[in-house]
Amino acid sequence: MRKIEVLPYNPSWASQFKNDAALITSILSSNLIAIDHIGSTAVPNLAAKPVIDILLEVNSLDVLDTCNEALQHIGYKAKGENGITGRRYYQKGGDNRSHHIHAFVKGDEQLFKHRVFRDYLIAFPSIANDYAKVKLNAATNCNNNSALYCEMKNDFIAEHLANAVKWANQIKC
Repeated sequence: MRKIEVLPYNPSWASQFKNDAALITSILSSNLIAIDHIGSTAVPNLAAKPVIDILLEVNSLDVLDTCNEALQHIGYKAKGENGITGRRYYQKGGDNRSHHIHAFVKGDEQLFKHRVFRDYLIAFPSIANDYAKVKLNAATNCNNNSALYCEMKNDFIAEHLANAVKWANQIKC
């Protein structure tokens, strides 16, 4: 069973992302448009589960699917859409999960949402601090139930994702 724990920010998370990003980039080559570090480990000073979330923007999910064996070779297990239509999801580390890949085709709205939520938390440290409290509470009270942990964060994420989208749209003006 996976242990759900939220740890203080670790500056090595950025280098862990860069190391795997280089490996992934070498495998995906011309299908890859962009690779981003997302999620809580991408936000300086934010407590997080020590799992590096990687966002891939690709030209074709079908082409990405042909790379599953090569990604498996570097430790990533393909999980299909895993509950989100139009996504390809990969896990590394089994029960001791270390990385996730979330891949979407160019133009998918999920790309914007993941990036803007990260950027919003970076721009507003007090909100990131509030999010850390929500996550610490969820980790303490979820009894290592991943679905419950996520459910306990949902309201905060929904409210602040909506705020992040508004914020991003104001910046563009």
